[in-house]
Amino acid sequence: MTLSCLVLRRWLGFATLAAALLLAPGLTLAHPHGWIDMRMRLVVDDQGRLEGLHQAWRMDPFYSLVILEELEHAAGGGGLEAGLDQLGGEIRENLRPHDYFTELRLDGERLALGEVSEYTVMSRGGRVEFIFLLPLATPQPLRDKTLHYKVFDPTYYLEVVHEAEDNTPLDDALVVGGELACTTRIVPADPDPERVMEAAMLDITDEAVPGLGRHFAETGEVTCE
Repeated sequence: MTLSCLVLRRWLGFATLAAALLLAPGLTLAHPHGWIDMRMRLVVDDQGRLEGLHQAWRMDPFYSLVILEELEHAAGGGGLEAGLDQLGGEIRENLRPHDYFTELRLDGERLALGEVSEYTVMSRGGRVEFIFLLPLATPQPLRDKTLHYKVFDPTYYLEVVHEAEDNTPLDDALVVGGELACTTRIVPADPDPERVMEAAMLDITDEAVPGLGRHFAETGEVTCE
């Protein structure tokens, strides 16, 4: 099995999903091979400190269809809800060694992340959604600072983008909780043409250079007064 499929298998915890992707028409031309629509909410306490990132990831319709069919087949007496609960635990465990695909910087300094303990998986509108709270190792004051984050699959097998309509991010794609006055924006990726060519030349049987996905990640920016 290829490295790309192994990454996907580890991430989702289902061997049949990776096998299905290998057989799917139209998915063998170039990276990425699937996408995730993301919504981000910054959790801020009453002292203006960032406590964590509440993230919601909606898998694309094809991934969702394969996952839901697999869960229906394997659910047995537990039903789909039990299967989704199990899937949530598997996703969390497989994302843990990779900082949950999240890179966070405050005024340029990389922030340490904690462990995810609050999460759920549901089916919404025919798509599988993984919702979780990613805490910081230590809460950080946001006042008079600028926060940047990226969420990406290092292999760029899956593309993670903020939920949008007509290429315009939705109002709830990035929000800040609490009482701080903050401005937000989502900066599109601007990869070097060589990186674009590198990604375009990869097919489902190739191994991506570690970290390739970072160059294609959108950047969330939050500045608080």
